[in-house]
Amino acid sequence: MALLFHSKIKRDDWWRAELKKHVPDLEVRFYPDIGNPDDIEFALCFAMPHGVLASLPNLKAVFSLGAGVDHFFEDPEFPRHLPIARVIDEELTDRMSEYVLQHVLNHHRYQHRYDQQQREHIWKEKHAPAARNRKVGILGLGALGTGAALTLKMMNFDVAGWSRSKKEVKGVESFAGPDELDAFLARTEILICLLPLTEETTGVLSRDLFAKLPEGAAIINPGRGPQLVEQDLVDALDSGHLSAATLDVFHTEPLPKENPLWAHPKVRITPHVASIAAPDRVAALAAENILRARSGEILLNQVDPDKGY
Repeated sequence: MALLFHSKIKRDDWWRAELKKHVPDLEVRFYPDIGNPDDIEFALCFAMPHGVLASLPNLKAVFSLGAGVDHFFEDPEFPRHLPIARVIDEELTDRMSEYVLQHVLNHHRYQHRYDQQQREHIWKEKHAPAARNRKVGILGLGALGTGAALTLKMMNFDVAGWSRSKKEVKGVESFAGPDELDAFLARTEILICLLPLTEETTGVLSRDLFAKLPEGAAIINPGRGPQLVEQDLVDALDSGHLSAATLDVFHTEPLPKENPLWAHPKVRITPHVASIAAPDRVAALAAENILRARSGEILLNQVDPDKGY
């Protein structure tokens, strides 16, 4: 039995040792050194080159290295009948909640304005309301969105969430479905996008959505780059309808040096660091799912391919 591994970060010896610690008889191969493709029963990967997984005739299950699985569905040859597992982990959620809280506070307390004033040597106060009077909205109330919502509630923010179906999160107002999206946006002063990337959510952060937010609203996107229409954001910032944006993910990464977002005075950029799954926890989860797949059980955090998450 062999597992095929692929990641942009090369730690081959570490991953082999960690996975074999949990499944001693597992042979770990690292793409592109596939060997005999008939031997491969599992794949643990992120952004595997298209067509590779379809070329493995005895593949039984695939595991993502992170919370997202859109990289599988972007492959036109991906064998969609296979069970897929993603990473849902307490530590991953906590790291995202830290990032969201940090940047909500930046927007809430007008840090972008003060950074610009510092560059221009301007001393001018703008006092923020109490957190209970600041309306924060989270697009997506999955594991990451729910964790962020609860963290913000602990800081007394007025938090609401929008999701495809109604969610029950203590102290968080829930909006659901297309019919309630406009009402959710109209009450949101700081918007965080933590939706999964699907055909429906690609380009969701666009001119039409921004227009439904109140004037002066701010955007935080630590979710998926293709969900943002970059020029629409620039236009909304330049018009003054949006006050500022914090972006962690982009269509192209690393963000090209010539991209105008780098120099925009109302944009803060971080290099896709909002949250990352701890490798030891990913390895333990993958090992558990290997044992489950061997026994014919449903995988932990198994994905519904029709929903894309």
